[in-house]
Order: sequence, then structure tokens, then C-alpha cells
Amino acid sequence: MANHSSSLKRIRQNHTRRLRNKYMYKSTKTAIKKLLIDKNKKQYSIVISMIDKLAKKNIIHVNKAARFKRKLSKIFYN
Repeated sequence: MANHSSSLKRIRQNHTRRLRNKYMYKSTKTAIKKLLIDKNKKQYSIVISMIDKLAKKNIIHVNKAARFKRKLSKIFYN
């Protein structure tokens, strides 16, 4: 275990950020699953913005975000 106060603070910060990122990612995945079941066009734009926010904050890779968006757009616009 770390002894310095700065490293203890860093551990607390990392834990908080990890939980926040996990929550955001799981809520987005749940929204995607609900969107695939309901197929609501209004919800589509909300889910796309959630995916973009994840990619912007480096929670997911930009290519993974593009894959999610491509998959959803194929369902809604084909």
C-alpha cells in the first residue's frame, strides 16, 4: 500500500473515475439494447450522442464507437 498522501489521493481519484466510467459505459450499453428492442427514432439520436460522449472522454475507442453507430444506422436507415 502507498505511504505518500499524494499517492493515496491518486488511488481514491482513480477508483472514483473507474466507477463513473463503468456506470456511463453500462448505461449506454443498456440504452443500445433497449433501442434495438423498441426501435424508437427519437431514442436513436440520444443513444448516438451517448456513444459520442464515451468516445470523446476516451472511455471507449473511437473505432468501437464508430462500429456501434454503424450497426445502429444500418438497422434504422436501411
